Amino acid sequence: MSLQCGIVGLPNVGKSTLFNCLSNAKAQSANFPFCTIEPNVGMITVPDERLNKLAALVHPQRIVPTTVEIVDIAGLVKGASKGEGLGNKFLGNIRETDAILHVLRCFDDGNIVHVDGSIDPVRDKEIIDTELQIKDLETVESRINKVQKQAATGDKQAKVAYEVLARYKEALQQGKSARTVQFDTKEEQRTARELFLLTAKPVLYICNVDEASAVKGNAYVEAVREAIREENAELLVVAAKIESEIAELETYEERQLFLAEIGLEESGVNRLIKSAYKLLNLETFLTAGPDEVRAWTYHKGDKAPQCAGVIHTDFEKGFIRAEVIKYEDFLSYGSEAAVKEAGKMAVEGKDYVVQDGDIMHFRFNV
Repeated sequence: MSLQCGIVGLPNVGKSTLFNCLSNAKAQSANFPFCTIEPNVGMITVPDERLNKLAALVHPQRIVPTTVEIVDIAGLVKGASKGEGLGNKFLGNIRETDAILHVLRCFDDGNIVHVDGSIDPVRDKEIIDTELQIKDLETVESRINKVQKQAATGDKQAKVAYEVLARYKEALQQGKSARTVQFDTKEEQRTARELFLLTAKPVLYICNVDEASAVKGNAYVEAVREAIREENAELLVVAAKIESEIAELETYEERQLFLAEIGLEESGVNRLIKSAYKLLNLETFLTAGPDEVRAWTYHKGDKAPQCAGVIHTDFEKGFIRAEVIKYEDFLSYGSEAAVKEAGKMAVEGKDYVVQDGDIMHFRFNV
């Protein structure tokens, strides 16, 4: 399941520092624009405390977490939609991702140059929003010209497409992103998805703050929060410099002690990875046995046969049933055998919608 989150932002806002913390793939990090020319890709392990708790009961030979793919995309500048800076390449790289992690600089530091000379995360957000909106407006206007004549002849599908495009055009012309437009019918929603607009992608705004603001944020963060109030978007506060220091520590105990000292229960990197996973509309089912305890990624809303297919295509083709144990029940009873004896293992058919944390065993016949 190759879904990607792209890290975007203006130059020198902390994108590459954050990417370095997230991934073993080290992006160049320097105090000048465009130090990240090619998009760097990292496979990021998704933190999941459930795996360790299951392993303590099952004693498997190995633990296998799930992953999410993160792409560090070169910094954008004003005029990118017209080819300024690395504009066309930047926009093309964003188009290939499934969700956007938008890093905003929310700290003061005279030693790190801002491309626009001052700190204003709302302005920075609007620069990138505007460039993406201009590109989307070009796409929408081009499509409208193609479907307008078809819609006039009574073509139902063209009519739906025209209505969707017209609503998007109105929003984009008002300086709003496509994600602010909501559609009621499944046909409209499908048509909207098929346009693959840049500003329709789900977005998580990451406010990169200094150490003093790592726990409670600051005025810059509050300004961003207000600016995105009407958007269908999430916000996360992370201190990338602190995260880079945490990443240098060798043991889990040292990291936890460091976090406790600054008043955090969990690292910003862990929170970011979990948020990125959720942003992609992904959830996790588990398998547990003597060989391995493993997390498997599926799309929220998938049914049992589709999840079986995540393990192997033959499991989906020959699906018979799924044996399902709730994670809490497994912890409570301590073993699969004890869960079965208590009558807490459910046998589910092909219409069962898998829930996050389900411990699954699939029966199939090929």
